[in-house]
Amino acid sequence: MRAYKRDAIAIGLAVMCAALAFAMPLPARAETDYPNRPVRVFIPYGPGGVADVTMRLLAQKLGEATKQQFVIENRPGAGGLLAVKGVLDSPPDGYTLGLVGNGQAIGVSLFKNRTYNPLTDFTHVAITARFEMLLAVSGASPYRTLQDVVTAARKNPGKLNLGAINPGSTQNLSAHMFKQMTGLDVAIIPYKTTPDLVTAILRRDVDVGFDYLAGFQGAMSDNKVRIIATSGEERDPVLPNVPTAKESGFPDYVVTSWNGLASAAGMPADVLAKLNGLINVALADPGLRDKAMKLGMDARGSTPEEMRARLAKDIEKWAAVIDKAGIEKQ
Repeated sequence: MRAYKRDAIAIGLAVMCAALAFAMPLPARAETDYPNRPVRVFIPYGPGGVADVTMRLLAQKLGEATKQQFVIENRPGAGGLLAVKGVLDSPPDGYTLGLVGNGQAIGVSLFKNRTYNPLTDFTHVAITARFEMLLAVSGASPYRTLQDVVTAARKNPGKLNLGAINPGSTQNLSAHMFKQMTGLDVAIIPYKTTPDLVTAILRRDVDVGFDYLAGFQGAMSDNKVRIIATSGEERDPVLPNVPTAKESGFPDYVVTSWNGLASAAGMPADVLAKLNGLINVALADPGLRDKAMKLGMDARGSTPEEMRARLAKDIEKWAAVIDKAGIEKQ
């Protein structure tokens, strides 16, 4: 009997405790106070370039929204490794970020002694800008369309030249990709700098040059160079009268480079969600988008998953181009 009473009392207490537990309100999920101090952003290029300028526009907007500084630190050199090292050597707490993009995708296949894996060693935060290639000819060139160039190259094998900067750059690989897709017998001439390439186009040492809007803008303004095609999915809003390569009869030739922000792997989920949201809101600002567009940049954000997927896709894409072109690993 006593055992029965003890069991009954125990059951009763258990029921009361369970009822109290359900009745008590659940604790509210704590919101991160990120950022509560300045955030460093490493850029693998010198100051004044398009990537630098657009990232400074974003940093300013992020600073206004959070009342904290997003400090741009330029770390050019070593194929971008100096900036990457700064990110990977820092805690993944969201206070050290780095510009990551198409260059890292290419680097997987281009460098022998790559010390990091861009897919696994980063927390991918968001894409911040996309930008396409322009295909330019001299203002005195007889070629008015991309089809004109291809027709001439097929009639005169080995006679036409394509030009772009630095072997292994997105611009250079874009020229190789065009050659591979069209099957043309053309030479690809590398130049050290974009001004060198522009000079070669003006002298007609190069029949078609591949580079971004910022590189050609000065020569375009006085019609020294003419843009015959762009490489994006859609027409560039800055050049609404210039057809894409897709429209010009080359549906598989689509090249859009991109930049994004990342930290070392392991950023807490709440910080990642907060930072991604801040970036996407900042990039939706009409003033920022307009300034970026004039530099040839489409300033649009993404989810972290979209950024990682884009990186994985481009690693595969550029590996195939590099392999087929026979470009030696550096």
